[in-house]
Amino acid sequence: MSSSFLPSTSFATQRRTSQKLGNPITAGPLDPCITPAPSPRPIFQFLAFGLIIFLALLQLLPATHFRDPFDPFRNWTPLHSNPSSPLRELRDARNADGGGDDGMVHVVSWMDCLDLRALAVLANSTLSSSSHPDLVFFHFFIPGGNEDKVSFYKLKVLFPHSNLEIHGQEQVKEIMRTVFSGGQYAEPSYEEIVPFIIPTVHNFLRKFIFVSANVIMKARVEELIGVDMNNYAIATAEDCSQRLKNYVNLDVLHAIQRSASKAWVSETPYAKDSCLPDFSVLVINARKLEKDLVEIVLWWSKALNLRERFQILLYFRFPFCIYESDMVPVHLCLFRRLLTWTSKKNLAVALALYNSYLKLSSSWLVKDFSSSQVNNSMIIHYDGPKTSCKESINGTASEYSHGAVWTQYLPSTSDRILGS
Repeated sequence: MSSSFLPSTSFATQRRTSQKLGNPITAGPLDPCITPAPSPRPIFQFLAFGLIIFLALLQLLPATHFRDPFDPFRNWTPLHSNPSSPLRELRDARNADGGGDDGMVHVVSWMDCLDLRALAVLANSTLSSSSHPDLVFFHFFIPGGNEDKVSFYKLKVLFPHSNLEIHGQEQVKEIMRTVFSGGQYAEPSYEEIVPFIIPTVHNFLRKFIFVSANVIMKARVEELIGVDMNNYAIATAEDCSQRLKNYVNLDVLHAIQRSASKAWVSETPYAKDSCLPDFSVLVINARKLEKDLVEIVLWWSKALNLRERFQILLYFRFPFCIYESDMVPVHLCLFRRLLTWTSKKNLAVALALYNSYLKLSSSWLVKDFSSSQVNNSMIIHYDGPKTSCKESINGTASEYSHGAVWTQYLPSTSDRILGS
């Protein structure tokens, strides 16, 4: 046993000694079952190199599409797309002189008597018609203002993803009361003058669209914000069913023109067939508004009021008077004049803006819901139940005759939320 054991011990000792001396151990041949790595073919090496060169050359080509930074959906837009697209117009209006600084379409509305149903129809019709509702920002001026949290939350329940703010009216009304204090002024309606006072109270509204609360918007409001206004501060459509000659005696107007030496009085005679501006939809660039615009309105209000008082005195002194080139009895003349005074728009604002605003296309004129062109109209008057100031306190609405267009923008569930 010792003879068989000793040789193996000696061989193991010899192997460890050889490893310490650094003698390499020669490896045996590879296993024939393992195949060597294949060498690539020259044709594939050439194609790979050509692909790298092709991708490098693509970087030298001009760009054809881009992602608009003002597009909330981050869509790819052709670089040479139609420049009249609403999104491009909105971006150009934002970057142009007098445009907004935040890229939003600010829609401002004023409501003397709170009617959440009408506001909801206005908001929903505007958002439904817009191509980019995320860019529309509503500013509603209501009697309760910021303190009326209930009205705000009701609207937010209906439009949770909309940009909406509620503002008070007291600051604007205080300015109007201060400016028009005194008995010699015919104070205009709030809706006709507040669009020009609001920017002085809220300076962040540099360019905005003023929309009457009693309209249904079927057009895209972003198209309005992209209108090229040049040097005009105001843009609006004209209502040719209301002409200057129907609301003022042209002889009186020409007498004022001859006796006054004001820069805002037209040097040329006022055209009797001039169409009056529609104050339901206005585009206002506050940066270009005349600083003395309210003063101009005040001056015209005073001049017209004094002339009308003088006419009333003449009616009682003479048995006949001339009304629209016809000699009529004084009582009929006075009756016609009183009807005109009670139904007319405030001429002070219209004359203050005479030839000083950009005339929009007639398609932006607000049509009545009973008109035959209502289906083709871009904006129509609100045809739902009306709420008067007395009824808004009690939370009821008058049952006047109305249409059915408003129901398309206010489902029955929404009506219950607003009425709760």
